[in-house]
Amino acid sequence: MSEIPIPGRRRSFSFAIIATMLLMVAASAPSPFYPQFAEQLGLLPVATTLIFAVYAFTMLAALLLTGVLSDVVGRRPVITVGSVLLAVSLVMFWQSGGLTMLLVARALQGVAAGLLLPALSAMVVDFAPPKHAEAASLWNTIAAMTGLGIGAITAAIVLDLTVNPAGAVFGSLAIVFLLIAALVWATPETSRSARLRVTGTTLRLAVPAYLRRALMVAVPAIIAGWATNGLFLALGSSVVKSEFGATTHAGQSIAIPIFAVSGIIASVLLHRRSARVVSVYGTSALGIGTALSLGALALHSLPAYLITVAVVGTGFGTAFMGVLKTLMPRVDPTERAAVMAVIYTVSYLAFGVPTIVAGLLVPIITLQGAMIGVGVVIVVLCLVATVKRVRIRDRSRTDPHGPVPHENVQAVPAKSNGVIR
Repeated sequence: MSEIPIPGRRRSFSFAIIATMLLMVAASAPSPFYPQFAEQLGLLPVATTLIFAVYAFTMLAALLLTGVLSDVVGRRPVITVGSVLLAVSLVMFWQSGGLTMLLVARALQGVAAGLLLPALSAMVVDFAPPKHAEAASLWNTIAAMTGLGIGAITAAIVLDLTVNPAGAVFGSLAIVFLLIAALVWATPETSRSARLRVTGTTLRLAVPAYLRRALMVAVPAIIAGWATNGLFLALGSSVVKSEFGATTHAGQSIAIPIFAVSGIIASVLLHRRSARVVSVYGTSALGIGTALSLGALALHSLPAYLITVAVVGTGFGTAFMGVLKTLMPRVDPTERAAVMAVIYTVSYLAFGVPTIVAGLLVPIITLQGAMIGVGVVIVVLCLVATVKRVRIRDRSRTDPHGPVPHENVQAVPAKSNGVIR
């Protein structure tokens, strides 16, 4: 990376951040449409959550099969293919008129995201300023949270104001991702590893052995955060509509940008603190905010609910940033996409499963009851994550020459072939 001129590095860093943000815009833009789909197609709650969750599970499959691919063939080819597939899926979403086409479009979108997320996240790390190691984790978090908020609220406003909202939202995004597929070739290539580990046709996700314990400590925080994220995107609009009587799409979707903006603010304020401080704050705020939000639901108080959503948002943003701050500075450049793929594999498994469970529970115990049930699980996970992280001290240092082993973990060379099995 040292041979890349600073202007080229900065342009590529900005490109990777913007592309990551737009990917999350595409992920959250369908959320305000879900209540409309349910009314127009006569869908049960589980069908609505299935439309949402199929994205998570096809993305999970893509992460498992191709998450390491950009470490092998380079970032640019993977980003190009993923962007074209995403554009196709958005056109299908725009043109779909039934549940089957919606599921196919959402599934293809998940495959595209499974290609794009590890490659773009690794690209942010590749081009981050060398003297500011925290920049990559901060901007990966900001890009994701910004995209989630912009996608949801913009789509909601378009739904309220236009006669063809699907064309305006999904058609425009399709054009944007065709541009990304072309523009990525103006950035330098940063990764083309000679190591191609293949089992049959499956590229295996490699995690350095010295990183495994740190990753396992982070897993409860990842699950709690992304389960919360999934519930907001899949059911957030329905909760505000059914529990608080919001009538406009913008009003129904208001919790999502509040969730995202509060996460961004907290991430900016805390990004210079240690990974341990950021992680502990994140899981604590996520757990406390979730518990308070359940109380606000029980009281049917929209202002109280939105305040608790802001607390939850600060927790999600910083909990995920804490995970990235803990893990990514230690990873060799040739293994970055693989490690990001493992992180996102855990994330999107948590993103999808609780949402489907909640959808199945709604007809039995109501929407409020389902949110309470899943919320209690999230609070418990946050407690476990906070206790685990408090007990482990950071002993990392900024080291441009290689990864730093985690406390009590035997260090191995950075190019270890440890494999998640």
